[in-house]
Amino acid sequence: MEEKKPLEVLYHSTRGMGEPVKASQAILKGLAEDGGLFVPDHVPALDRSLGELAEMDYGQTAYEVMKLFLTDFTREELEDCIGKAYDAKFDTKELTPLVEAGGVWYLELFHGPTIAFKDMALSILPHLMLTAARKNQSQEEIVILTATSGDTGKAALAGFAGVEGTKIIVFYPKSGVSPIQERQMVTQKGENTLVVGIHGNFDDAQTGVNFRTGSWAGRWRRQVCVSLRQTPSISAGWCPRLSTMSMPMGSCSGRAGSQRESP
Repeated sequence: MEEKKPLEVLYHSTRGMGEPVKASQAILKGLAEDGGLFVPDHVPALDRSLGELAEMDYGQTAYEVMKLFLTDFTREELEDCIGKAYDAKFDTKELTPLVEAGGVWYLELFHGPTIAFKDMALSILPHLMLTAARKNQSQEEIVILTATSGDTGKAALAGFAGVEGTKIIVFYPKSGVSPIQERQMVTQKGENTLVVGIHGNFDDAQTGVNFRTGSWAGRWRRQVCVSLRQTPSISAGWCPRLSTMSMPMGSCSGRAGSQRESP
């Protein structure tokens, strides 16, 4: 039987400005032009019963939910993204097993590559972005700049690592994460990953990566010292571009990185 096409869902800014966009466009933009978050114009109802969903595995359930919200993606595109995201990098075939302990049932969300629940979303994001780029005929390189206070950075690095057509740069407060979290990030493998430790706190890092209001938006002439901790085999070509960026709190540093001054 042919699958019924869901009602189209469009996304608009929480700040109420601009025209609504399709799901693939919202994914590519990240934030709305006015700085707001994209939210759906309505919340669709599941067209499967709870009994039917209970018989499905994680990938099948993901498709049933995502098809209702990402209405400009085809079934083939969604299934391809899901298949690439939720594969052998999880340590259990069930991905999110439901386990009983002491008379209480728990949904385990720590079986991903970084043992963080954020693996569930960040594993599929790069594949959705690449698919969205193809759908919108975008030829621009996808480079993710993000700030982290701990496990989000590692989960993002693991999700994007090795995904062709993408690069990711994670900024973190040098003295604001645990030694384990720092080691997880700076030992991340992948030629498309880069980690930068800054002198400051998470808010400084978060402000810095916001090109609309951040410290890199227009202060390119501040004299700062940038030290980059490069992951194995990272492209050296990244360094000159990053070295011109003005960093929060005056400077950033990382282990085993080369120090550079901005112009």
